[in-house]
Formats: sequence, structure tokens, C-alpha cells
Amino acid sequence: MTRAASPRLDHAAIERVRARRGRSILLFLTDRCPVGCAHCSVDSRGDSPTIADFDLFGRILDWIAREDAFDVVAFSGGEPFVERRGLTLACDRLAAAGKRIVLFTSGVWARQARTPAWTRRVLEQSTTVYLSTDAFHMSHVTGDDFVRAARQVATSGAWLVVQGLDDATTRRRIEDLLARAFGPEWPARAEVNLNAPLANGRGAALFFPTAHTPGADFGPCTLVRNPMVRYDGTVVGCCNEDVLMGRGPARLRRRAETAQGFAEAARAFHDDPLLRVIGDSGFGALTRHPRLNDLGDACFANNCDLCWKALDRMEGRGPPDRLMSAMAALGQETPQ
Repeated sequence: MTRAASPRLDHAAIERVRARRGRSILLFLTDRCPVGCAHCSVDSRGDSPTIADFDLFGRILDWIAREDAFDVVAFSGGEPFVERRGLTLACDRLAAAGKRIVLFTSGVWARQARTPAWTRRVLEQSTTVYLSTDAFHMSHVTGDDFVRAARQVATSGAWLVVQGLDDATTRRRIEDLLARAFGPEWPARAEVNLNAPLANGRGAALFFPTAHTPGADFGPCTLVRNPMVRYDGTVVGCCNEDVLMGRGPARLRRRAETAQGFAEAARAFHDDPLLRVIGDSGFGALTRHPRLNDLGDACFANNCDLCWKALDRMEGRGPPDRLMSAMAALGQETPQ
């Protein structure tokens, strides 16, 4: 069996890779998920769409496998483990190509007492597994399910990152579950990564972020340095799942059907001067542009809101903005 090349690729190490332009990619494997969390940022359901065209999906995998620059490939959804054919195909193809595989999962596959052989193989091909849990997951993935999932990840040799909402109750619950799974030495097997709730998908009905940060105070969004690709050939210039689902600026979304088309879409995002300023110099620099200067004092809940406003403001402005191109060149990311 294929073992992960670097089982201790922890969250900080993955973030360092993601901060480097063109070094990672997120493969959105399926929209489908049986858990049905009320805070789901992509509105995934048990009957949501999943891979229908495996020829197209194979061409996506061929592109990722041939792109030497891609070091880390992450799989998300939906729940990747409900798409057995696509997940096993992707893991086999990309692990063989030397990619380091990162999985995002709810652990719903651990509801049965014994983990199926195909699931164990997928975990063994992975470098890191992000396992999510919080109050919204509890009705479908119990504490016992979580413990089984955590132990199976550890047995596979992958590093475990447990994710949840950023509050003290969730942290305590996660640490208690990890202690159940591994005892007091659990930090040798896993880490905890808490995140702010996302007001996307079904989460938009639950969370209402406050617009309190001036635009000029937002730094670079390094997530525009690496693309996301959906199983249907949609390529997105950042990690925002609303954009992937067809909302927000069209400038952040392209469709392709061939390896060349996927590569051209990713390159177009990397070459976009406005996106380069956002990713390298940051929003403070961006809002110094005369057409965007007023956004520096306006307040936003997050950098996505500011990004969408800037993209909308600059859309359809005719020939390339020479000032924006100069700003992009001046702030170009330092090679690492």
C-alpha cells in the first residue's frame, strides 16, 4: 500500500504551502453530503449533484498530475467519502504522481464499526486528514463515530487536524474526544484548528458577521495564489465556495474541459493584475488605487466582501488598467 510521504505535514506546514503561488490546489470532489449540518457553507445535501462525467473528471486528474508545481492536493466537498469512485480514482492517480494528499471529511464513514478496505486505502494514501466536528455535526456523527474516525486516521499514518467553530465549548469538546481516542498524549497524534463561521450556503441563515474592519486594514489574501477546481470543470481563483456555486464576481470563475483549458484558467487568475495585488500586496495597497480609494475607509465583515466590491467596481472598464498592472508588478510575491 502507498504510504504518505510526509505524515507530519501539519496545519502550519500546509498553510505555508498554500501561501506560495501555484503550489497547491483544492479539488472539490462532490456537492453531496449526508450529514446535513445547518451551518454548511455550500448547502450540501444527501441528494446534491456529484460526478456524472468521469471522462471530464479524468482529464482534471491528468492536469493536476502533470502539473509539477502542485505539491499539495486537497479534496473537499460535500463529503468526499460519499463519492467512492471519484475519491479512489483521484487518490490512486495523484498519489502515484507524487502529490501530497490532504482530505477534508466529517468522518461520517466511521459510523460503521469496521472501516471498509477502500476507505483505509484512501486514508493510507493521504498525508493529512482534516476531521470536522461541532454541535451541528452531532446528530449524524456522534462522539463514538468521531473517536473511531480519529483512531483510523492515526492508524493510517496520516496527521490529524480536527476542525470546529471558534468557541471555547467546541475546543473543550474536541480535546475531550481526542483524549478519549488517544489518551493524554493526544497532541502527538493530532492538533486542533478552530475557524470563524462562514456566512455562506446554509450558514448565511445563521451567521451575520459585523462589518467593522476598514478596507485598508485588510492584508493580502494569499488564498488567491492557488485555484480550486470542481469535478464539473469549474475553475475558481480562490477558496470562496459561494463563487464556486455560481455567485459573486464572474471574474473569479472559469469553465474548461481539457487539461490545456484548466491550465489556462489557472494561469489567467495568476496573471490578473487585480488578483495579484490582492494576493501579494494586499487590500491596503489595492485601496490606494483612485477608483477604489473610498473602499479604504469603508468597513467590511471580511476580505471576501471587500474583494467582491473591488472586482465589481473594476469590471468592464475596457483595456487593462495600467496603474493596476504597475501595482501588481511592484508587489510581486518574493520567490520562496
